[in-house]
Amino acid sequence: MNEPVVYVVDGDTVARNCVEALVRSKNMAVESFSSAIDFLEHFDRSRYGCVVADTAANGTQGMDLPHVLKREEVSLPVIVVSDEADVPTAVSTLLAGASGFLQKPFSEQELWQNIARAIEWHRKRRAIETRRAELEERMARLTPHEKIVMEKLVDGTPNKVIASQLEMGLRTVELRRANIMKKLDARSLAELVRVVVELKHYQDCDTLGS
Repeated sequence: MNEPVVYVVDGDTVARNCVEALVRSKNMAVESFSSAIDFLEHFDRSRYGCVVADTAANGTQGMDLPHVLKREEVSLPVIVVSDEADVPTAVSTLLAGASGFLQKPFSEQELWQNIARAIEWHRKRRAIETRRAELEERMARLTPHEKIVMEKLVDGTPNKVIASQLEMGLRTVELRRANIMKKLDARSLAELVRVVVELKHYQDCDTLGS
């Protein structure tokens, strides 16, 4: 589904209903859970959106959700809310990966601003994830020999030099180049370079973020 959803995780029925009402007033889908464990067992990983989780949610605490989702490689952002909180708790929650931390009482406007910001972030993140998966699928089509030729093409090495370096016929290099362009859906050498550089950028970002 392409529509965002807000997941509300709170053991307090009244508080949960208040957040639900706010989200529905914005014409957005909302699903509620009384515990973090129930949420983790039933939420739809294919949808984008965000989580509003109370730290007192039964079972796995709301403040633990960012860490749990990150461990399971789920990029869904979590806004953590709490009745009582101090600065160290807020900082540690944000460092664990929460997209926001709100101490009760807070205004509907403040909550909605956090929700809207988290949803927009996740929308962009999912677009990046989709693009990366597409590029990785294209790259997986290449044979090991084609990948070697591709690397040399991206480095700007002419076909004749590649043939000499790899001790193969020029015609073989040309055929492999044609296969590479077709498999990566690149219509020019410049487009091929962009595909390789873009995929490397995503991979480097993961390395830096780990």
